Amino acid sequence: MDKLRALQYFIASAEEGSFSGAARRLDVSVPSISKLIGSLEREIGMLLLDRSTQGLKLTSKGAAYLEACLPLVNQLADAEQAIANAPAQLERTLVVGAPGLLSRLVLIPALQQFRERFPKIQIDLRVIDHLTVTDSQAQGLDVLVALGWPGDVNLVQRPLAQSRLIVCASPAYWERHGIPLRPMDLASHQCLLVRSPEGTVLDLWRHVKGSESEEVAVRGWLVSESRDYVLQAVLEGLGVGRFADISVWSHVKNCTLQPVLMDWGSHDAPPFSALYRPDARKDRQVQAFIAFLENLLNSLEVQCQAAIGARLLAAKPSWYGRRKGRASATPKPFGLGSAQ
Repeated sequence: MDKLRALQYFIASAEEGSFSGAARRLDVSVPSISKLIGSLEREIGMLLLDRSTQGLKLTSKGAAYLEACLPLVNQLADAEQAIANAPAQLERTLVVGAPGLLSRLVLIPALQQFRERFPKIQIDLRVIDHLTVTDSQAQGLDVLVALGWPGDVNLVQRPLAQSRLIVCASPAYWERHGIPLRPMDLASHQCLLVRSPEGTVLDLWRHVKGSESEEVAVRGWLVSESRDYVLQAVLEGLGVGRFADISVWSHVKNCTLQPVLMDWGSHDAPPFSALYRPDARKDRQVQAFIAFLENLLNSLEVQCQAAIGARLLAAKPSWYGRRKGRASATPKPFGLGSAQ
């Protein structure tokens, strides 16, 4: 258990009088607040807060505990602020986790812009495709760039951009096999598939155009957990892929990827977000990098929207987080499908 974070959650809950108020104040989820305070109470062996429909109220022991802890937490916050404002802090390493495909095609080509503004900051860039990040993994990162819907982790989640899913192949593939006129036509194509980190093959491609909707359980000869491998195979003309437009925009722009079915959208396109620890809100270097990410991805979203089309309202697919199998094997209402 993260004792300091538990104390911060306890203090915020006591001051706000509710878990929901503390969650809004700290930009985390209510379950995260409740779970960590419960762990704190079990560890110290006393009930700190009385829960009721009217809100939270300190117990007598909780009030004494708050009085004892508050000066220590405030003193630590002051020390962290002093260190953050020190000039020496400008020279440091930021540990950044991001999906491999996004890092290769989007982040790395743009990092020189960040480097020019912050020449003393070094970047330790790590491949993180799995969004159900454990606390131990999160503690090793300063920033996690996520594509999709992160699980219930004790991290602040800052939206960066909304993607649009595009079906695409190389111009040579379309020339050999013909361009699909409707989503159902994809059933006769070799569709190269991504397997999620949880083990789900993302084979259900769902589409909407006005009041029309079509879904197709696609098949192909290649499945991989690496979007990079699938993209490389698509670029070689070996089949059709489905990708978040922002991630592969450079290939669309230089015409090595040709999108099709552009008048059909999807409600299951994954969002981009930045995740970071609550204690990094005042970390100038972390916030500077997140601002850089936001500007970069927002700019790409604008370019993609102008060339590819508007984003539809997206929602987390019902298969999301499954451990094995195929997305097409899970019954789900229309509008919730694969986020490849």
